[in-house]
Amino acid sequence: MPRGKRRHAIDMRPSEDDQQSTKRQRNSYQNSRRYSKTDDAFSQKRCLTWFREYTTPDDPDTLGPEGMEKFCEDIGVEPENVAMLVLAYKMGAKQMGFFTQSEWLKGLTDLQCDTASKVQCKLEHLRSLLNDPNTFKIIYRYAYDFARDKDQRSMDIETAKAMLQLLLGKHWPLYAQFAQFLEQSKYKVINKDQWCNILEFSRTISNDLTNYDVDGAWPVMLDEFVEWLRQLRAQPTIS
Repeated sequence: MPRGKRRHAIDMRPSEDDQQSTKRQRNSYQNSRRYSKTDDAFSQKRCLTWFREYTTPDDPDTLGPEGMEKFCEDIGVEPENVAMLVLAYKMGAKQMGFFTQSEWLKGLTDLQCDTASKVQCKLEHLRSLLNDPNTFKIIYRYAYDFARDKDQRSMDIETAKAMLQLLLGKHWPLYAQFAQFLEQSKYKVINKDQWCNILEFSRTISNDLTNYDVDGAWPVMLDEFVEWLRQLRAQPTIS
């Protein structure tokens, strides 16, 4: 019986072009993964390059008020946002409205942030630090030296009211009355002892003031506030 004609075997091996294409795709995928990992990892060099976006050639090692405004815009918060105060605390910043290069690197290395988007992802974490009473107390005390004019030993009353609003405005039921008291008082500055005792007062004295001891070691300012508030509450209301 005669043999049939031998069929040509079909070459299933990929062509040279297909091999090159597959190789390129594999390299592209590997490079993409490598870039993604590199991009996610904190880079001090990238952090420093980012810092330079907010400084000027005249003073490349200090981020000043104009740079601060742009930085706040980039991370999507107002300069008065409490998260900015906590961020300054993390940096160990010495003066409100300014970040030095060393402060910037210290704080953002700790937070592992080298881009605006990474800082945005940390904002809620920064605010949450204030939920711990001990941490809040540390940041509250830090705020006094951070915000006061470095030429003065005390904090001017307008700055003090702004910082008290930021830190206690939402948490101290008597804050509105205390702010009103300051408005009509003779005080032009607040010293550090007064500042620290305001926090202690807000934490320990009840809203009806019944547990306030006039003979206690409170600053005169708080004695005067209690007397003022009691007189205010004693006034007859107009129906």
